[in-house]
Amino acid sequence: MASPTPLSSPHSPNPLQLPLHSPHFRLILAGISLSQSKQKFSRKLLLRQQQQQPRRSWDPLRHVGAKEVVIKCFAEPAEEIESSGESVDKNGDGGVSDEEVSIGQDFPNGAAVSQRVSDSLSLGIREPVYEVVEVKSNGIVSTRKISRRHLLKSGGLRPRDVRSVDPSLWLTNTMPSILVREYAILLNFGSLRAIAMQEHVYIFNYNRRAGKAFIDALLPRLNPKNMNGGPSMPFLLEVVEAALHSRIQRLEQRLMDLEPRVQDLLEVLPNRLTANILEELRISKQTLVELGSKAGALKQMLLDILEDTHEIRRICIMGRNCTLSKTDDMECSVPLEKEIAEEEEEEIEMLLENYLQRCESCHGQAERLLDSAKEMEDSIAVNLSSRRLEVSRVELLLQVGALCVGVGALVAGIFGMNLRSYLEERVFAFWLTTAAIFVGALLGFFLMYAYLRQKKIL
Repeated sequence: MASPTPLSSPHSPNPLQLPLHSPHFRLILAGISLSQSKQKFSRKLLLRQQQQQPRRSWDPLRHVGAKEVVIKCFAEPAEEIESSGESVDKNGDGGVSDEEVSIGQDFPNGAAVSQRVSDSLSLGIREPVYEVVEVKSNGIVSTRKISRRHLLKSGGLRPRDVRSVDPSLWLTNTMPSILVREYAILLNFGSLRAIAMQEHVYIFNYNRRAGKAFIDALLPRLNPKNMNGGPSMPFLLEVVEAALHSRIQRLEQRLMDLEPRVQDLLEVLPNRLTANILEELRISKQTLVELGSKAGALKQMLLDILEDTHEIRRICIMGRNCTLSKTDDMECSVPLEKEIAEEEEEEIEMLLENYLQRCESCHGQAERLLDSAKEMEDSIAVNLSSRRLEVSRVELLLQVGALCVGVGALVAGIFGMNLRSYLEERVFAFWLTTAAIFVGALLGFFLMYAYLRQKKIL
């Protein structure tokens, strides 16, 4: 008996064209029902194995939620991927399911998912590294590079705190500020930016003039030979005082250099109005405006700190076993530390008041010189206006005279035409006409002048 033709043979008929009672069609239906029964049997067998074993096996017929794994890889950091993957795919015993293992084995790039995640995260913005000068409490100076993360950990700071002293943001953080934190004080005086801690201070932009002036003012204070036998202040107060001293001294020095020049200009300007002198006055005025704004901002900062006793007391308890209550009262475990902290509070207030007076003096002097320069500009403007008025008066008189002479020229032009007027035969006609023209021009000029004076135009 001949064997039936297989279904996969090229000579086999098309299943879609077979009649319903055809043997080939019945054979196809039998194969489909057999495959379905095998699937059901395999599923039942796998379910029994899962119930008997503590860890369930992977079902090849069940779809795997691979889209969740992809989202976690590219949308969350590495730490969150590990924690979230465990929370989603963990079984009752806390182990990782076989689905994750099978995914990494089935997909050709599954084994490199974690590697791609770390590589993608490493493509972000590089962590900033600051080059600073470290000055310790014993006066040792060294240059070092410190990362932002280490700076945050060592000072107990937050990222928004570091932004106030970040030298890369000097265009946005130009206002002076003294920020008091639990373990550090952040100083921002424009080009001078530093972070002071218990035993050292980090100075940014140390190559600029303000940074060099701050270092020159701080190092002598840390030298024990310069104490003169008196008690030394805490290191943090020395740093704050050195920063204020260098900043205000620089403003005072610039003001002292500018004041004689402005005084000389005020003496020369009423009599000499030249382009060079006016340009020098403009530059001096611009410098005075800059000095006044800087001194005013520094004065306002000192006033805010003096009015805020909470910030001053936070400086006093820094480094001590003390805390502040809700009413800003200092509570110390050792009574001696509380007495020392109260004495330091008075010293800080006296220190800030001293520099506040110096800053007010500098600001007031800059404002006075600026007012003098503005008054001089107003006087120059009035002087120039008076000169322009005189020129306008002369110009108006010349225009009136030209009008009168133009009328006489009109008469002369009329008699200059080649037409007979029967006056050519008269002997005195020429002299009479000429005299009439002159008299008429003069009379018209004086009449116009009197009219303009009456109307207060001249």
